[in-house]
Amino acid sequence: MWSFAAAALHSALRHFETAWLFTRSDFKTIILPVMTFATVVSPRHNPLALSCSLCWLWLHLFQANVSNQACSIHEDKVNKPWRPVPSGRISVEESRALRWGLMVFCSGLSSLFSLNVLITSAMSTVVMMVYDDFRLSHHPCFKNLCNAGYYVTFELGPSLILSGESSLDRTSIQALSCSTLVILLTIHAQDFADVNGDRRSGRRTLPIVAPEGSRIYMLCVLPLLSFALASFWSLGPLCSAFFISVGSGVGLRYFLFRDEIRDQANYRLYNIWLMGVHFLPVHVRCRALTW
Repeated sequence: MWSFAAAALHSALRHFETAWLFTRSDFKTIILPVMTFATVVSPRHNPLALSCSLCWLWLHLFQANVSNQACSIHEDKVNKPWRPVPSGRISVEESRALRWGLMVFCSGLSSLFSLNVLITSAMSTVVMMVYDDFRLSHHPCFKNLCNAGYYVTFELGPSLILSGESSLDRTSIQALSCSTLVILLTIHAQDFADVNGDRRSGRRTLPIVAPEGSRIYMLCVLPLLSFALASFWSLGPLCSAFFISVGSGVGLRYFLFRDEIRDQANYRLYNIWLMGVHFLPVHVRCRALTW
C-alpha cells in the first residue's frame, strides 16, 4: 500500500513538473506583466478574486503553450531543449490530446465566472488554433497579430474576474487598448534571440526577414511608444523622463548588441519596460506618478 502511494505521489509530482515546464519561460513574459496589469486596472483587490484570476491565466497559458510546443519541436530542440516535448517527457500526440482536454476544462472554469469570461476563453482558443493549426506563427506580421490577440484575452480574462463586473470601465478599456497596441508593435522583441531555431523550423520572423531593418525599428519605436504612453497617461516630468529613458535604452541595446546571449538579455530588459507599460494606468487610479 505504501509503495502504491509513493508511486502515485511520484507520478503526480512528475505531471506537475511537466505542466510547470510548459509554462516556465512565460512567468516573466506573461504571468507577471498580465497580473500586474489586471491588479492595476481593477478598481477592487479581493484576495480570492486575485487567486482565481491567476489560476485562470495560468491554465489558459498552459493550454496555449501545450498547443504551440506540440507544433514547434524542431525550434525548441535548438532554443529550449528542456521543454517537455523535445526532452521526451511527453509526446507530440499526447500534447495534442492534452490541449483539447485543457480547452474543455478552461471553458468549464470560465463559465463559472461570467458570460464575458467564457467568451474570452473561447477567443483564446480561436487564436490558438489560427496560430498553430493554420500556421500563422510562420508569417512575421500575422505572428505579431496573433500574439497581440493572445495578450488581449490573457489580460481581459483576469481583469474581468478581478473586477467582479460583467464589463470593464473606461480606464481598463484604455489600458487594454494601449497594451494591445504595444504588443502588436513590439512583441517580435522575443524573436531576436530565437533566430536559429525559428529558421530551422521554417518560421519567417521579422529578425529573419529584415535583420537590419527590424533592429532599426526597435531603436525608433520603443522611445516613441514610451513618449506617447507617458503623454497619454499624463505622467509627471521625472516619471516621464525615466520611462522614456528606459524605452530608449532598450531600443539602443537591440540596435547595438546583436549576438544571441545579448539578445536574451535585451529581451529581459524589454520585459522590464513592458512591466512599466502595464503599470502606467495606476496613475489614473491613484495619481501615483505625478512627480
